[in-house]
This record gives sequence, C-alpha cells and structure tokens, in this order.
Amino acid sequence: MPPTPRIRTSRWSLARQLLVLQLAILLVLVSGGITIAYLDARRTTTDRAGEQSLAVARSIADAPDVARATATADPTAELQPYAQRVLADTRVDFVTIMSPQGIRYTHPNPALIGQRFLGHIEAAQQGGVVSETYTGSLGPSVRVVVPVFDANHRVVALVAVGITIAAISAEVQERVWPLLGVAAAVLLVGACGGWLVSARLKRQTRGIAPAELSNLFEYHEAVLHSVREGVLLVDRDGRVGLCNDGARTLLGLTGDPVGQPLADLGLSPELTAAFTAPENRTEELHLTDSRVLVVSTTLVSSGGRAQGTVVILRDHTELQTLTGELTTARSLAEALRSQAHEAANRLHTVVSLVELGRPEDAVEFATAELALAQELTDRVMTAVAEPVLAALLLGKAAEASERGVELTITPDTMIDDLGPGVAGRDLVTILGNLIDNGIDAVVRESGARPAVVVTARSEEDGLLLRVADNGPGVPEDAVGEMFRRGWSTKAGDEHGLGLALVVQAVRRYGGAIDVGRDGGAVFTVRLPRQEVSS
Repeated sequence: MPPTPRIRTSRWSLARQLLVLQLAILLVLVSGGITIAYLDARRTTTDRAGEQSLAVARSIADAPDVARATATADPTAELQPYAQRVLADTRVDFVTIMSPQGIRYTHPNPALIGQRFLGHIEAAQQGGVVSETYTGSLGPSVRVVVPVFDANHRVVALVAVGITIAAISAEVQERVWPLLGVAAAVLLVGACGGWLVSARLKRQTRGIAPAELSNLFEYHEAVLHSVREGVLLVDRDGRVGLCNDGARTLLGLTGDPVGQPLADLGLSPELTAAFTAPENRTEELHLTDSRVLVVSTTLVSSGGRAQGTVVILRDHTELQTLTGELTTARSLAEALRSQAHEAANRLHTVVSLVELGRPEDAVEFATAELALAQELTDRVMTAVAEPVLAALLLGKAAEASERGVELTITPDTMIDDLGPGVAGRDLVTILGNLIDNGIDAVVRESGARPAVVVTARSEEDGLLLRVADNGPGVPEDAVGEMFRRGWSTKAGDEHGLGLALVVQAVRRYGGAIDVGRDGGAVFTVRLPRQEVSS
C-alpha cells in the first residue's frame, strides 16, 4: 500500500495539541480548586478565631473577680496578672480589660496601660457585643468586645479579646501546604495520564496534525463518493461500517445503511455470504434483481485479529449484455459461415450435375435447397417484427442445424409488437439462453433425433416465450435451485450464469417463468405488457 500523502499545515500534531490542552485544563481546574480551598480555609479559620475570642471574652466578663476588681482604687494591679494568665492558657493574642469609657486596665504591652482602647466599643457600652476586624496597637486582628456587669446589671467594664491576622494567616498556611502537595500530586498524575493518552493517540494518528486530518477526511470523502465502483466496509459483527454512493446504487439501497446489519438490507443470501466470507474473494459474479455485479472482498485485520471486510462492487450488467449480443453476433457469423460452406457444397453439386449433362436435375436441386432456406427466413421475418430477435432465431436455427439438432419454430409464433417498455436485448437474453440450454441438453442426450421447439407470440396481456426440448428434462428437486447463479448440469466454472440472467430479466419486467416436463424440459416465460410513464 503506498504511503498516505501528507500536507504539512501545522508543526504540532493532534496528540501534542491534545496533551497541551489536557494539561492546561488540568492546571486551571487544580488552580481553581486550590483557590477555593484556600478561601474556604481562611474563612473557616477567621470564623473560628471570632468564636474563640467571643468565648474567652465572655468567660472573663463572667468571672466575679473582674467586676470586683474594677471597683478597687487600682484595677490594673489585680487584672493585669489575671489577663496574663488567660493569655498563657488560651490561643488568643491579646486580652484587654478597660473601663466603660475605653481606658485600658490591662494590655500585653504594659506601656499602653492607661491609654484609650483603639476600636469600636459603642455597642458594648450599651450592653451588646462588638465583633470586628480592626487594626489596633498589635496590628490587624479579629476582635470581640463584651460588657462586664455588676450585681445590678450595670456595665462596669469592657473586655476585648482578639487574635491577630498574622496568627490566622499562619494557621491558614499550615492547612494550605497539604493541599498544595495534593494539587502537585494531581498535576503529576494528570500529566502522566495525558502523556500516555497523547502517546497512544500519536501512534494511532501517525503524528498527523488536525488540519492534515481534516484534509485527508475531505479527500477521503471526495474520492469515496466520486468513484463509480461500490465500496462497502463490513465489520466483524456483520454490520455496515461504510457505504458510498456507488454501492447504494448498485445494491439498490435506499437511505444510509451505515450501522445496519447486512441481514436487514434485503440482499440475496449469496451476496450476504460473499460479503462476510472468512476468506478473500476475487472477481466473483453475482446477480441482483436488476444487475450483474463483480464482487471482490479483502479481509482487514489488526494485530492478528479480524476487523472486517472491504467489499468492492463493479457493475457488469452492460458488459454482460454486450457479451450476450457479441455471442449472438458470433452465432450469426458462424451460421453465415456454415451456410456459405453448405452453399459451396450445393454449388459444386449443381456444377457437377451440369457437367454430367443433367441440367434439369441441377435446376431442381438448386431451387429446392434455396426454397427451404428462403421459406425459413421469410417465415421468421414475417412472424417476428423485432429484427434483433428475428436474427437470433435464424442464427440459432443455423447453429442447431450444424450441431445436428432440429430447431422448430411453431406456426403460431407471431410477435408484431413487443409492447412499450420491453427491450429487444432482454428478449435476446431470455430466449437465447433458453435455446442454448435446450440445444446443449439434447446434444448430450442419446436416442431420438435431438429437437428443440420454440414459440414466441404476442398476447393480449403481454408476451409468451416457450422453449421445449426432448432432452432428459429437469429433475424435480433441482427446479428450485436451477435459476441460482452457478447451477448447471455441465462441468466447468464458466457455466451456470445463463438461467440466472434469464430469471433476472424476467423479474425486471415483473414476469414469471415456469418449468415443466413434456418428454423433456419445457420453459415458459410470460412478460406482462409494460406501461409507459408520461
């Protein structure tokens, strides 16, 4: 097989482009996943920091010693050590206890004690809770401010607890590093998988770029649908994988048969068996209802495993018709040669009679032979209006005479009108093959003088063609098989097509053919009168 032509339009093959696309999509998905995971971790950590700060702040505000210490002359003396212990026992960054006006009693930095608290405390002064992210003396932090009530439910102090953004970010980073590791592993596995897929695709596409594949597909479609031969691909399951326009025309298929089983296409069993044969077939003749097809099949395998069959169909109908006409012409030529030879013999006889001094006998002999030949010619030409059919009958009569067979054309033979739509060549196919079979049959049969009787006449409903012989006849068990291609009583591979062509032509006109016995075989063909569409 010659190498596939390649038109370079891109330096990147389809496999490489697919690999890059897979990696880009994988990178986008992983990046998006990491971003979402990071934002979710940050939100979760921030919410937990706020909840933790609120819990610590409320615990401090509910402690009885805090409210009592705020009523002393020096609240810092008792509250600062208390706040330091809370910082040591919890995971908060600062604990600030202040007056209702916001003056600090405690602070992680003792130098800031006595200064005003940086942040919003208005809601806490009213007995509510303040939750915010604010930049204070320790930097940005998530903080909570709650009130401290005395026994009379008066706000006597405020407690602020917070966790710095830096601490939250550090915790988020601790959670993100494992996610980055997972993302890296996913990228690595995805890249390896993409490379394996790309390598396999590269082997299957032979490194062809997408534009090249598109061009090859267009060329494939153009060539496939422009050739007159039929191309059919049948997979190993007996389904049609491809069918071009030529195959649909030659097989008489309507619609697109791709994907359908061969058994559902209405093909003959012989054709179906040929298409699915386990061996290659070359130049086999097969008949459909309207065509003679030459079928060649080639098995396709990959890795030692059968993948299907490539079927090539060629129309042999016209060639077969021309072959039939050529055979008829040869028969006529052979008849003319035979008659010329007989005429030479008769002429020598006439000359010899004249030389012997018997001119009366010479005239009588010459006119008698001439009258017999002219009588047959006149009767055939008068009875049969179709010149091709008349020539066929005269030729077959001469051929039969030369082979020692008496061919008789019945007196009721009369075809003055073939009827619209009936082709003379089809009548030649039908009658010529039936006469040939009759002559062959009686020549092989010993005994009585071989004879073939032919009747061809027009009737009200169409045409009747009948060929009878006194040969051995057709066995009853062979009637159903005799019109199948390949059936023959003769030896050799070149026989068995004549009767199949006969039944094909009869079916084309919607006619019927009967096989009977009357001392030999009797074939009767009836062709209905054809209507001409306007």
